[in-house]
Amino acid sequence: MMRLVWCGAVLLSAAACIVPAPTSEKQPDRQKAAAAAAPPVEVRNGANFEDKVELVGATLAPGRVAPGEALRVTAFFKVLDALPDDYMIFVHVEDVDGRVDRLNADHSPVQGSYPTSKWKKGETVKDEFTIYVPPGMAVRGLNLLIGFWDPKTDARLKLKNVDAVRHDNNNRILLAQVPVAG
Repeated sequence: MMRLVWCGAVLLSAAACIVPAPTSEKQPDRQKAAAAAAPPVEVRNGANFEDKVELVGATLAPGRVAPGEALRVTAFFKVLDALPDDYMIFVHVEDVDGRVDRLNADHSPVQGSYPTSKWKKGETVKDEFTIYVPPGMAVRGLNLLIGFWDPKTDARLKLKNVDAVRHDNNNRILLAQVPVAG
C-alpha cells in the first residue's frame, strides 16, 4: 500500500510537498514530475442543498494527479440554515470513461471535528480531504461527485438549483474533472 508524507506547508502549495514512499509500481520520473508540477485548480460551484448548505467551491492540489499519488481537496460550504442532523459528506470518484470501479472518499465534515448539527447560519465551513489514486489505475481523468447524506436514513440532501450546476439527477454534484497523468 502506498503511503504519502505531507509537509506542513501552505495547503495551496501542498503538491510540491508530496513525497511518495517506496512502491513496487514503477513510473517514469517525468510522469510523476508532470503531475506534481500541475498548479492547484480552483473551482466555483454554487450548488444549493435544500436551502441548508451551498457548495461555494473548492481547491484541488495538484490540478493533475498520477496513479499512486494523492489529490488534496479543500471544499468550502456556506451554511444557509441550521442542519438539525449530522450529515456525512459523500465523495464519489469515478473514471470519466466509466471503465473503472468507483472510489469512495465519504467522510464526516472537518475530519469529524465539526458535525453539521453544530454549523451556524451564515458561516463558511472549510472541509479538507484526500483522494488517493491507486497505483496502476489506468484512466485519463476522474469525475469528483459530492453531496450530503444522512447515515441514519441513507437520505441525501436534495439539490435545489438543478439548472445552475452540473449534476447526475441523483443529488450528486460534479465538483470537478481531474486529469490523470498517465
